[in-house]
Amino acid sequence: MISLSPDPSADEALLVLEDGTAFRGRSIGAAGTVYGEAVFNTGMTGYQEVLTDPSYRRQIVAMTAPHVGNYGLNAQDMESDRLQVAGFVVREAARRPSSWRSEDSLRGALRDAEVVGIEGVDTRRLTRHLRDRGAMRAGLSTEVLDVDTLLEQVLASPGMEGAELASEVTTHRPYVLDTHHERRFRVVALDFGMKRSIGRFLTELGAQVHVLPSSATADEVLALEPDGVFLSNGPGDPATVAQGIATTATLLGRVPVFGICLGSQLLGRALGADTYKLVFGHRGVNQPVLRRADGAVEITSHNHGFAVQPSSLGEQVDELAFATPDHGVVEVSHINLNDDVCEGLTCRELPAFSVQYHPEAAPGPSDARYLFTRFAELMTDAGRVPAGETR
Repeated sequence: MISLSPDPSADEALLVLEDGTAFRGRSIGAAGTVYGEAVFNTGMTGYQEVLTDPSYRRQIVAMTAPHVGNYGLNAQDMESDRLQVAGFVVREAARRPSSWRSEDSLRGALRDAEVVGIEGVDTRRLTRHLRDRGAMRAGLSTEVLDVDTLLEQVLASPGMEGAELASEVTTHRPYVLDTHHERRFRVVALDFGMKRSIGRFLTELGAQVHVLPSSATADEVLALEPDGVFLSNGPGDPATVAQGIATTATLLGRVPVFGICLGSQLLGRALGADTYKLVFGHRGVNQPVLRRADGAVEITSHNHGFAVQPSSLGEQVDELAFATPDHGVVEVSHINLNDDVCEGLTCRELPAFSVQYHPEAAPGPSDARYLFTRFAELMTDAGRVPAGETR
C-alpha cells in the first residue's frame, strides 16, 4: 500500500502569488527561494514528463491531481537531462513510490535537482484562483515565511512576457539521433527546448535527426541538406527568439517545415504574424481542439502561454485564411474549443505547417500523432531543394 500521509518532520514552505494570495504547506524538495510564473497542469499522471519538460522553465507548476509521486521517477521517462520547473506544488506527495520501474522518489528527485517543492496546499483552491485570475508571478520558499516579505520579492521578479528562455534550455552543441529503421529522411531539428519524445517519434519515421542549437542560422541548416526542418517546443516569449524567427523565415519555401508549441509561434512570426501572451495559457492533457479540415475534435496535450494572432498575418481572404505579404495564403488549421485560440497554421502555397500543442503526447492522449506522418508525407512529396533555389 502506498503511503501518502504527510511528513510531520518536513520544514514549512510558503507559496505567495503576485496578487497577495498565500498558501502554506510543507517542503518536499530542496531548501531555498524561487520565483516564476504560477501555472497548473491537469494531468492525472505524467508528472515526470511535466517536471522535465523544458517548456516549463521558470514556472512554478501546480498539479491538479491530489496524489503525486505514486510511481516514482525513472531515467527512461525523462524528457530532458534534468528537472526544468522552478518549483513544484502538490496536494499530497507520495512518501514511498510503488512501481517496478521506479528508480527514485518524487521527494528525492526534487532534492537532488535542487527544486523547491511544497505539499499540503489546497490545489483545488489554487487552480480555481489561477483559472479565474490567470497565470501570474509567484514565489515559493522554505526560507522566507513572511507573506509580505515574499510578496515584495515576487513583485520585483521578472514576468514571462519578454523572457528569452530558449537559449537556456537548448543544446550547447549539435548532435545526431539515428533511426533504427530504414533511413528515409534527413531532418534538422532546431532545439528551442525539444523534448526527447519528439526525437523518438521523428526517428521512428525513418529520419536521421540533426539537432542544432537555437542559435543556428539558415546557412547552417541548409549545409546539412535536410529533407525537412522541425521547429521544437520551448519556454518563454516567442517574440524574443530573434534568430529562430530569422532562420525560419529564410527557410520557408526552400525546405518543408513542421513546428510544434513554441515552434508554431515562431513559424507564425516568420510568416509576419504577431504573438501575444494568453491570460491563462493552455496546460494539461485534455484540451479539445477542432481540426477544421474535417471537423474532428482532437483531445490534446498542451503546455504554452503565448499564441499567434492570425489576423496580423495579412488581409483575410476567406474564413480563417489570410494573405501574407511574402508567403502566400496561410490558414488557421486548428482551433482551441475552450477559448477559440489559434492552435495550428498551414501554408497553402509553401510546404510548412504547425500546431501549438504536443502531438508526441508525453504525457497525454495520442489523437494528434498523425501529424508526424503528415510531416513525412510532406517531405516525400516536396523532395529536397538545393541551397540557393526556391520552390
